[in-house]
Amino acid sequence: MNFEYLQSFYMTVKYNSISKAAAVLHLTQPGLSMQLKNLEKEFGAKLLLRSNKGVKLTEEGKVVYNYADTILSIKGNIERDLKTLQQDRPKLIIGSCKSVGEYALPCSIYTFKKVNKEVDISMEALNSTKVIEKLCDHSINIGIIQSDSKEDNIAIKHIASDELILVGNTDRDKNQITIEELKRLPLILREIGSNSRYLVEKMLQENGTRIEDLNVIYSLNSPEAIKSSICAGKGFAFLPKLIVQKELKRGSLQNIEVDNLNISFNYNIAFRENYVFTKYEQMFVDFITSSKRGFC
Repeated sequence: MNFEYLQSFYMTVKYNSISKAAAVLHLTQPGLSMQLKNLEKEFGAKLLLRSNKGVKLTEEGKVVYNYADTILSIKGNIERDLKTLQQDRPKLIIGSCKSVGEYALPCSIYTFKKVNKEVDISMEALNSTKVIEKLCDHSINIGIIQSDSKEDNIAIKHIASDELILVGNTDRDKNQITIEELKRLPLILREIGSNSRYLVEKMLQENGTRIEDLNVIYSLNSPEAIKSSICAGKGFAFLPKLIVQKELKRGSLQNIEVDNLNISFNYNIAFRENYVFTKYEQMFVDFITSSKRGFC
């Protein structure tokens, strides 16, 4: 069996698009299509039905897809274990949503590293959608995300609860507003595709308001950049309470309550359902999900 063809098939189904899968796999669309045809030829069965809405699994395709998920995960485990044997030091690679990765997680990693000095740890801060993508393509084995995953093969474990709150600088006298007043504020939002933006859109919709009704002055892909803009008096933003606690205590930022708008969510460890953690991965997961430890 050609693992490259199987991986291409798996990614095509996950993204429901040959063009998107080709981009992720760094292949041309004709090249990916040829690999899919070769896999169908190898199995002697039609696996995918293509249309302008994407791809759909045939009954034979469903069987192959279910096995592909397991086979690729096992292959990843084998490669990981072989690399570990060939290396002097164990490695821990973590992908994290930015609201944790840029703030609380570095402290937790530092604490974990103090006890486990033999482990090389690397962490990449992304939005939650990108973290899930990296888990699905086996680039990472541990992710930290906001809220739940929409992917069927991704499991989660709860770490902590948080909420998105509207914050601005302290020049404002009023600390409670209506949704109608919210529409007139100059807002800075996270980028499209981020979970924070999704949560804001969802809560607004539940209150009969669209994101287009807001006065969005620009979007940024960094919570730190947004926080800096707000502290400089350049707008308002919905940010996780976790990352503005210090500024709220110091009085450099102000929490502004919006009537009937409560945006709570969880931080979760995310991982592939059938993935078996290495010794140090399991130790880190246990450490970060412990009620007595968690984030610093």
